[in-house]
Amino acid sequence: MTHIEEIGGEILDASAIILGSEEDQAVTYWYEGICPYSGELLRLPRTLQVEAIAQNLMQELKHSYPENAEGKMYGVLLAKSSTGKRLVLKAFSGLLNGQSDREGWVPPIAGREKVAIEESITLSKLATIKQELIELSEIPEQLQYNSQSQEYEAQFQALSDRHQVSKQERQVKRSQLLAALTGKELEIALKDLDRESQQEKMARRDFKRDRDQVLLPLREIITLADSKMQILKQQRRELSRTLQTQLHNAYVLTNFAGETRSLRELITEGAMPTGMGDCCAPKLLHYAATHNLIPLAMVEFWWGSPSLDGYKIQGEFYGACVERCQPLMGFLLSGRRSPPAPLKKGGEELFKGDLGESLPIVYEDEHLIAIAKPPELLSIPGRYLDTQDSVLSRLRQSFGADVSIYPVHRLDRQTSGILLFARDLESLRSLSEQFQKREIHKIYEALISGKIERQQGTIDLPLWGNPENRPYQQVDLLRGKPSVTKFRLLGQVGNYSRMEFIPLTGRTHQLRVHSADSQGLGIPILGDRLYGCLAVTSRLHLHARELTFRHPRSQECIHLQIPVPF
Repeated sequence: MTHIEEIGGEILDASAIILGSEEDQAVTYWYEGICPYSGELLRLPRTLQVEAIAQNLMQELKHSYPENAEGKMYGVLLAKSSTGKRLVLKAFSGLLNGQSDREGWVPPIAGREKVAIEESITLSKLATIKQELIELSEIPEQLQYNSQSQEYEAQFQALSDRHQVSKQERQVKRSQLLAALTGKELEIALKDLDRESQQEKMARRDFKRDRDQVLLPLREIITLADSKMQILKQQRRELSRTLQTQLHNAYVLTNFAGETRSLRELITEGAMPTGMGDCCAPKLLHYAATHNLIPLAMVEFWWGSPSLDGYKIQGEFYGACVERCQPLMGFLLSGRRSPPAPLKKGGEELFKGDLGESLPIVYEDEHLIAIAKPPELLSIPGRYLDTQDSVLSRLRQSFGADVSIYPVHRLDRQTSGILLFARDLESLRSLSEQFQKREIHKIYEALISGKIERQQGTIDLPLWGNPENRPYQQVDLLRGKPSVTKFRLLGQVGNYSRMEFIPLTGRTHQLRVHSADSQGLGIPILGDRLYGCLAVTSRLHLHARELTFRHPRSQECIHLQIPVPF
């Protein structure tokens, strides 16, 4: 099997991998899916061991492909053969240098060859349509119309300006005539002024007539070309939709129970996104299932230029994509049986039966509970299956579904620190009102990725989140919401600066943008890749250190503080 390498092969350096150690098996992420037949949650881990293998593959890619190569997702699957030998499979999403099948990589999922002729014909038609659209969008009449319409507009504006001056002169002259003349002389003089006005109106009318005689024929040709383009675009959409349907019917996936299903059978509702079935995770799992391999761990990472939305960065690990991979995971993992295991990160268990050990309790009474949130854990569950793990879901799991717990505020996933929850609605309303009135005092501590001379100050920069580029926030003086942060330099740590931040407002990513933006501190927080930090670090160095508020029932002042972990 040429697409498989044994651990210790030439490309993946086994010296960097310690097989079988306890730390090596630490889980950093779970690929999950609901079995479509049993409803059971099926899971495949991403471990430190498979991440180390992926790091070696990154080094190979670094030397094999241009630095600014097209960005795409790559995947590695650590598997075991029927004889117990450990093997490594690697795959890429889509095409690599224009090819879908390359030696040493897991091949594309079978099925596309069944519609190869239809695909070739459709792609040829689409290429023809593309060329016709280009030609229609570049017809000479369009350029001629744009040039001449601008010229006519300038000429008409000049004519109107001259007439406006003449009109003002006539108004002055009319006042002078009314003061100097009477009777027949006045009547004749006023008629001469009216005649001048009429002549100017006729001149403007004649100008518009001459202009329309030139521009209207061009406009008709352009309108006809636009109509043809709309028809061609509709044909292109229908051809693409038909081709996608053929491909989805042809792509056949196999799971570890030996069952086969087409993409169309697996995704019965809604439109399937383009490229479904070409991602590296389905390729790896399908290949393992069809070659009688037992998957042990999998990892996906981005390599090459950043993704168009800016969210995926070279060298970073990512979970299963929500649109293309997540809907297939349940079926692909069916037939693979593995015991449930606690989620781990870096050898430390993040979820245990004892809540006090897994999520340290900073404060607790019958109305409130405050938790020391670790980095890389959501405050509340997300929308999708792979974003369900959170502080709130762990609290509910520990306390039981019948115990009420309400989040009062949130911290960014990458931010650690004090996170407050209410245990009844009345307490929630009281604390929410304190947040709205800015009566709750928060203090953050951070390391910023450079040296700063300013000792303290206030940053007042309104923030706006572009709905087409979430979750990225930016300074926008027109559309932004008021955002104010006080800061104080605590000291220097090598080439970094330790800062204290006090947010007076609570905007998304407020401290991160105020630190990174050139109008703020101009230096991103250490580890903040989203806002321009290039340093390689294990986390975002931002920590919610202190929280001060009025107890919702006793009204006494509660001041919470936890150590800074960096």
